[in-house]
Amino acid sequence: MTHALPSPAAPLKIGTRGSPLALWQAHETRRSLMAAFSLPEAAFEIVVIKVTGDQVQDRALKEIGGKGLFTREIEDALLDGSIDIAVHSMKDMPTLQPEGLLLDCYLPREDVRDAFVSPTVARLADLPHGATVGSSSLRRRAQLAARRPDLNLVEFRGNVQTRMKKLEDGVAVATFLAMAGLNRLGMAHVARSAIEVEEMLPAVAQGAIGIERRTADPRAEALLAGIHHGPTGIRLACERAYLQELDGSCATPIAGMSVLEGDRIWLRGEILRPDGSEVIAGEIRAAASDAAEAGRDLARQLLGRAPEGFFSWR
Repeated sequence: MTHALPSPAAPLKIGTRGSPLALWQAHETRRSLMAAFSLPEAAFEIVVIKVTGDQVQDRALKEIGGKGLFTREIEDALLDGSIDIAVHSMKDMPTLQPEGLLLDCYLPREDVRDAFVSPTVARLADLPHGATVGSSSLRRRAQLAARRPDLNLVEFRGNVQTRMKKLEDGVAVATFLAMAGLNRLGMAHVARSAIEVEEMLPAVAQGAIGIERRTADPRAEALLAGIHHGPTGIRLACERAYLQELDGSCATPIAGMSVLEGDRIWLRGEILRPDGSEVIAGEIRAAASDAAEAGRDLARQLLGRAPEGFFSWR
């Protein structure tokens, strides 16, 4: 369905990181807007912004600032008017936006599962005793440590191509990526297997693309309203409220995933000690209209069961 075109104006500037996946997401946003409003490609300009998280690859995210490393420079460009909208992988997004910015547009969510990637091993369960496994995700590493304390877990950052090269060079025998990213890049074959959520609960908002705008920008507001996917918005409201209540960051191993069941929502959550020595899991079902409150409720339940200092290294 096409929508009425907001008032004619200069090309809409779409801000994005420069990785292949980020560029795919920006182009998908442009394709969606073109289709929704019958606009030509020239109505949009994709602007690549260098972010700290992409430039510093030799240290863990938690050592250099956490999730904001993938968003701060882009949000600064949005606030100063250098771009009109910003496209983000939602699992990289802090739960609070800077004053003057709003996140209220989501594209349809992709596969939420983690992908098991290895040149020599077929499945997670087949990893040999003591194998070296690389991951930049504290959540994945804590989940692995909880299930397989025998494994040697190492830091493993970079885009899809960088991580594949590290596997080829023998830095590790296996790693993990998001199935969503592989599917979007046409690289699903890279995954030896997709890990079912019952085995490894994914990151909050994994597989979702969000588009951020200035609060006082009626043109961007009208355009983004035309491509917003309501069901994804409900699921993200639930998951991000859960994450915010837990005060989640890149230094906090948290997993969570919601599913819509008609007019109801089902959220599963898991918090872990960073070393995987303890896991606290739970779930909640509620009316979809109460999605955010359900997320907060589950977070409070899990926190209520966690001892003091739960998220600290022993």
